This record gives sequence, C-alpha cells and structure tokens, in this order.
Amino acid sequence: MTQTTGSGWRSWMVIFLVIGVVWLLVDRYRYVLYDPDATPRAITPRGDLAGDEKTNIEVFQHASPSVVYITSLAIQRDRFSMNLHEIPQGTGSGFIWNSQGHIITNFHVIQNASGAKVTLADHSTWDARLVGVAPDQDLAVLSINAPRSRLKPLPIGRSAGLQVGQNVFAIGNPFGLDQTLTTGIISALGREINSVSGRTIPDVIQTDAAINPGNSGGPLLDSAGRLIGVNTAIYSPSGSSAGIGFAVPVDTVNRVVPQLIRHGRVVRPGLGGRFANDATAQRMGINGVLTVDVTEGSAAQAAGLQGMRRNRQGELVFGDVIVGIEQEPVGSLDDLMRLLHRYNVGDTVRVVIVRDGQRMALPVTLQALN
Repeated sequence: MTQTTGSGWRSWMVIFLVIGVVWLLVDRYRYVLYDPDATPRAITPRGDLAGDEKTNIEVFQHASPSVVYITSLAIQRDRFSMNLHEIPQGTGSGFIWNSQGHIITNFHVIQNASGAKVTLADHSTWDARLVGVAPDQDLAVLSINAPRSRLKPLPIGRSAGLQVGQNVFAIGNPFGLDQTLTTGIISALGREINSVSGRTIPDVIQTDAAINPGNSGGPLLDSAGRLIGVNTAIYSPSGSSAGIGFAVPVDTVNRVVPQLIRHGRVVRPGLGGRFANDATAQRMGINGVLTVDVTEGSAAQAAGLQGMRRNRQGELVFGDVIVGIEQEPVGSLDDLMRLLHRYNVGDTVRVVIVRDGQRMALPVTLQALN
C-alpha cells in the first residue's frame, strides 16, 4: 500500500514538472510569435468583372425588386380562450405582374390557406386578397393595395422560342431565405408534369438552376431579365434541389393570368360537344377522340362536326374522330384538352377529323365552356 502511494506522488511530480517546463517555454517564446508591428496586407486589384458575372449582377439588380415573399395563413383556435387566430402555414415566392398590385404565384403555395401576406423587396408587408386560381396550370393571382411607386412589374418574355442551353436565372425565397439568386441553363423543353389537380401541364421548362422549397411561384428569367417561366416543381428524392427543376412556361402564364384577373377563373376554350372516353374508344378500335354528340348552337355544330347517329337503315354510325388540332396529332382526350388550352376563346383552329374513312379538316372558332 505504501509503495503504491509513493509511486502515485512521483507520477504527479513528473506531471507538474512537465507543465512547468511547457509554461516556461511558452512564456519565453511568446514574444517571438507575436509581431507588434503587424499591419493589413496590401489589397491586390482584381480587375474588371467577367462578362457572365456582370450579367448575373445586372439581372438580379433589375429583377429582384419585382420578386415577393408570400406567407400563407391558416386559422387556428386557441385552446384556452377559444378565440380564432391566423398563423403562418407556409411560405413561397411570387412576383409583381402589374402596377395595379396583382401578384403571381403557384396555386399550391396558397392552396387551403385562409389568407396570405405579401412582403415586397423593400420589406414592407401587405395583406393579400385572392383574385383567382388555375389549379390545372398551378397558377394563382393575388392582389395587394400597395402604392404604385412600390410596384415594379417584371418584363415579359416568350417561351415559344427558347432553346436548350440558354442561361436562366431563378429568384425566390428557398427555405425562407428571401431574395436568393440561382443560375443555370435550360436543360430541356416540352416536358410534362402533373398539376395539383391531376391535369397535365404541357410545354414545361426544365432547368438545372437550383430550385428548392420556397422557390415555388418565383420567376424564371432569361439573360435579358425577362420572365420566361414560373418555378413550380422539382424532381428530387430528398426534397431539395437535385438539379432538375420545372417551370410553367410564360406563354401559358400570359394566357391564363389575364383570364384570372378578368373572371377569377380560366375560361376554357372548347368545341361544344360530348366525346367518348379513351377506354371506350380503344375498345372500338378507334385511334383518336370519338365525337358522341354535338351541342345545339355550339362551335362544333357551326363548323359541321358530327356526332354518332343512325343511318336510313337504322344502323348506328360512328361520329367524327378527331385526330389532330392544327399540325399536332390527337390520340386521347388529354391530348385534345392540352392542345385546345393553348388557344383562347374566339380563336379559329383547324380540327382534323376522320369521317367515314376520309380525312378532312374543319375550321372551328372556339367557344367558352362552363
């Protein structure tokens, strides 16, 4: 026992001795480590910014004042007082459409919300009113009562002439971080994605610009700072950006938004007829959309489209089979609706049909559908 205790004291003495030596060495050489005459190093001139950097900066400076932060609200009842309160439900992005205070965002950003608030780039926050929604295109229009001096609409471009490889810019509020710029290229054109209503959104733009939760509803811009799409979805196993983002094309936005502002809903252009579902047409061996009947006084009747009928012998005769709109083929009801949605009420389109084995084209002036 005595031997063990003595060995322990010797160990402690060695430790204290080592600490003392280290302290003496540090104290001796600390004045060697420090330089009382140290000053900041001279700055190396960087030269001019690269051309692409200048473009990035210019696009952001011009477009960011038009991008807004949207907070959707939900009603919650206080468990103690039983009073109702509005609380934040989610966040997203949007942009200023015009100087009247109309704000564009995705439908899914404000879906099921009891209200919304819009925060402008100057950090002022405004109560928003819902003007109209288009779930099939995942678009919504809000309105705020802000002074015109605070409202800077985005310039509008076209999506019809876009090319894969073009530079694009996304501005939004990913993860609640407002006024965030990401850059990339157009990765593909003509994609199709499903909207929240289950309908197909055609002609969607695919980009590798980082799109994350919170970017939804924000603008996709070209290198001239013009709106070319509304960021709406990502493909990602993790829920964050994987370099595959999708934007509703601006040509769709520019067609739908005025209808939402005028009517609060999309006025769907159509032919004015009843058509067989795809399963029925397939069972009959029909490749296209079978016209079952034509509504009295409709655009289809005025153009001469024929539904199913009986001949003089009492035999049932197939109605016209729609196989194309203009130059685009039609193989299903979804194809027909997708193609018609590219046009406005009052537009005249060539409807290609097969009647009694003969192929022909009928000019139809599209009507508004209820």
